[in-house]
Amino acid sequence: MAETKFGSFDELLEITEPALRPIVKQLRKLILQIDPKAVEVVRLGDRAATFGVGPKKMSEGYVYVLPHKSWVNLGFYKGALLSSKSDLMEGTGKSLRHIKIRSLADSKKAEIKTLIKLAVEERKNHFNLS
Repeated sequence: MAETKFGSFDELLEITEPALRPIVKQLRKLILQIDPKAVEVVRLGDRAATFGVGPKKMSEGYVYVLPHKSWVNLGFYKGALLSSKSDLMEGTGKSLRHIKIRSLADSKKAEIKTLIKLAVEERKNHFNLS
């Protein structure tokens, strides 16, 4: 198994399409406003930043920011639990769901803030960290 390459948020921005960088920065800002104690882990091999109650992405992470070429995925590790609360969610996996964010305006929708809050609450409740 290949070793995971960790990095900084700035390094993630460097490998992000220039037009998408403001969206990535805005999503990070929003997540950290909602949960200032979030554990941020940037995995450059995944091209993503994970935010959670601890460093383990699949069990402790609640959201991730994953830039693509033309949009940014705001992913929810336990999104299947939240997907009934939003028409924005995409995906059919057992747990993961995501929202494709194509503009800075999209990243500022109230529904996105609500979903992030629900994801944080779900993980904190799961680990009795409320």
